[in-house]
Amino acid sequence: MTAEERTVVVVGTGVAGATAALTLRSEGFDGQVVLIGDEPDEPYRRPPLSKDVLRGTTPHERTRLRPSQTWQQQDIELRTSSSVSRLDTGAKVLGLADGEELGYDMLLLATGGRPRELPCTAGMTDVHTLRTLTDVPALRERLAPETSVLVIGAGLIGAEVAASARAMGCGVIMLESAPAPLPRLLPPAIAEVYSRLHRDQGVDLHTGVDVTQLERIDLGLLATDANERHWLADTVVVAIGMVPRTELAEQAGIDVDNGIVVDEYFRTSAPGVFAAGDVANQPNPVLGGRHRVEHWQSAQEQGAAAAKSMLGDRTPYERVPWCWSDQYGVNLQFTGWPAAGDDVIVRGELEQREFTAIFRRDGRLVGAVGVNRAAEIRALRKLIIEAPFLDPALLADESVNLATVHSAELSTVAT
Repeated sequence: MTAEERTVVVVGTGVAGATAALTLRSEGFDGQVVLIGDEPDEPYRRPPLSKDVLRGTTPHERTRLRPSQTWQQQDIELRTSSSVSRLDTGAKVLGLADGEELGYDMLLLATGGRPRELPCTAGMTDVHTLRTLTDVPALRERLAPETSVLVIGAGLIGAEVAASARAMGCGVIMLESAPAPLPRLLPPAIAEVYSRLHRDQGVDLHTGVDVTQLERIDLGLLATDANERHWLADTVVVAIGMVPRTELAEQAGIDVDNGIVVDEYFRTSAPGVFAAGDVANQPNPVLGGRHRVEHWQSAQEQGAAAAKSMLGDRTPYERVPWCWSDQYGVNLQFTGWPAAGDDVIVRGELEQREFTAIFRRDGRLVGAVGVNRAAEIRALRKLIIEAPFLDPALLADESVNLATVHSAELSTVAT
């Protein structure tokens, strides 16, 4: 960034945008920084929403990313409840919903995503999603003991909502359209561990369910699938993924394809405009092609990297995705790009829910899923980059500490 480029605007107050704004300051930028978002709350951590915050064991104030005074102390102009309706990349101007125009020299789009909707729930005000802090109170109010909740979607958010609802004394039905939970990530044997975890806790889990109709009747909300099966519950939560919020970029003519298209430095097709976080479709540094990552940790890392890139750092972004989920006291972690069709090596015991599944594709280490094995997932996250062609026998050997594999062992290449 040159001396003349003194105003940076960040659109989106999620972890990617907030981290970018803070990183600009920590890296020495002393120009104007404006952090703007349409949510009413100060930047906060999303992962607790479906767990501690929903259950009421953690007050929402404790989810704040930084203490309230941080933004003023860092001379960051934080604007909440402020929507951007227009972007003119030629004039370098943002149009706000209230009519104000805001100029910038450099712009970061960290607009995140919105919950994906089921067509049959359009316009239904008593069907819940969980994406923002403002979604929590209304849903929590419905999760009283002895009430029933229907969760549509058995991904990470749906599963965490199901686990929280069970902890709150609710009866839970969980429906998944695929043959098994997380079908793109998990092969059948591991998906079965995930399914059994919920069933053992009293969740009525059904897979292969395509919900086609949802209607309110006297007894509650009635869901019907394509095979005319029915499920009745007091409350419905839809958790079938998210859609990247690309409308602003599209309106401005910025390249969009399953998110905002960026290069390895988070630059978009418009000069001076960057994108990071859930909305950014970026080059895959390990496997080639492109990917868009929806994990909190990745959004944080991307926000920091994008800010440095805006300041002239030309270090390509090459981090491996990583995320976690806690359900019923079981810690589930993912790293890399595991897929159900990969070759899988299992360390530990599936039945005991204490294992690491290591995913290899064309002889290369590409990902891992761990249950209660956080240290191995941390090690494998590094090995995916640093030693992707480790001997599978070494990976399978539980006497080998993957965190301290020696260089001599790293040179053993699978044939």
